[in-house]
Amino acid sequence: MTRSGAELRRTLGVKDAVVIGLGSMIGAGIFAALGPAAHAAGSGLMLGLAVAAVVAYCNATSSARLAALYPASGGTYVYGRERLGPFWGYLAGWSFVVGKTASCAAMALTVGTYVWPGQAHAVAVAAVVALTAVNYGGVQKSAWLTRAIVAVVLAVLACVVVVCLGSGSSDAGRLDVGASGGVGGVLQAAGLLFFAFAGYARIATLGEEVRDPARTIPRAIPLALGITLVVYACVAVAVLSVLGADGLGRAAAPLAEAVREAGVPGLVPVVRAGAAVAALGSLLALILGVSRTTLAMARDRHLPGALAAVHPRFQVPHRAELAVGAVVAVLAATVDVRGAIGFSSFGVLAYYAVANASAWTLGSAPMARVVPSVGLLGCVVLAFALPGMSVVVGAGVLAVGAVAYGVRRLVAGRGQ
Repeated sequence: MTRSGAELRRTLGVKDAVVIGLGSMIGAGIFAALGPAAHAAGSGLMLGLAVAAVVAYCNATSSARLAALYPASGGTYVYGRERLGPFWGYLAGWSFVVGKTASCAAMALTVGTYVWPGQAHAVAVAAVVALTAVNYGGVQKSAWLTRAIVAVVLAVLACVVVVCLGSGSSDAGRLDVGASGGVGGVLQAAGLLFFAFAGYARIATLGEEVRDPARTIPRAIPLALGITLVVYACVAVAVLSVLGADGLGRAAAPLAEAVREAGVPGLVPVVRAGAAVAALGSLLALILGVSRTTLAMARDRHLPGALAAVHPRFQVPHRAELAVGAVVAVLAATVDVRGAIGFSSFGVLAYYAVANASAWTLGSAPMARVVPSVGLLGCVVLAFALPGMSVVVGAGVLAVGAVAYGVRRLVAGRGQ
């Protein structure tokens, strides 16, 4: 394959990579995803969280092994291309770019809704422009801002846990581990909660900017995932103990409702502010990851080659970042895409299915193939357990991408 564009600068260590992963995962999902997941799974919410965590662990392990071997921007797009062939790499990249671009717009609108509901679209566009500018200035600036955002969000979540568990409204009897939503409800909840776990891929997509990637990436991905799981479990237990599965499933803003029910309504504005900051953190990391995958696909001419340019001073894929920012800004200004979580989850699960299939080729020993096999099966099951419309739209978008790839290959073959 022909490559174009300069190499990116390796500046990120383990701590920076972990922070970027945390900023991607501990974001708006924890403030918004618990309600829909509880609605689907009922008392099986914690089982859904456990299933999502197992699949995420398998994906993280496969991604870490692959990223250590292929420390280049693009993540699974690169792994699929190198291990399975160009089509599978392209399909992974297509799934990631399309799905995560929709997620970017959703996160931007989440910021707007929390900050100024009456002008949500205007605030969303302003947030996209501001964070695109931060990313344009260099990945170290992005890592610094992400560190500050993670600190704020963790502090808010800690307050929620302490207030809920310490209140008289908390009742351990509400932590029923049954599955009133049935197996299908638990799997659908796991698919929705997976949306909030998916950010660890951001570390892999930044592989070309990580110092000593063979050592850094395998350490950073599981560490970020482990911290996130502990945080999510603590928050889920605290909120469930106050609202119960039914109350949590009905709540539009679960964490805000939980602190109000716990008898501390004064904390509600703080939780709302924390949700807005968390959405900003997710948006920052999403723009960062999508632009790097766009860079990798542009290098291979699956996207316009001009997007492969790297800024001579800031050492970032500036044209890819500007293009992604422009598309997200247009979406945030014109459509409401908060219902795109299911669609985004479908695309991300397809992306990780390719990652696990790629990792399966790394060794022939049966034990070495257990984790990628479980991860691949988990991705497929969770993808098709999502709401029907998400599955239909997601599969349709993948089909469009496959057709575009075939047409491009056909035209290129005729031109030879």
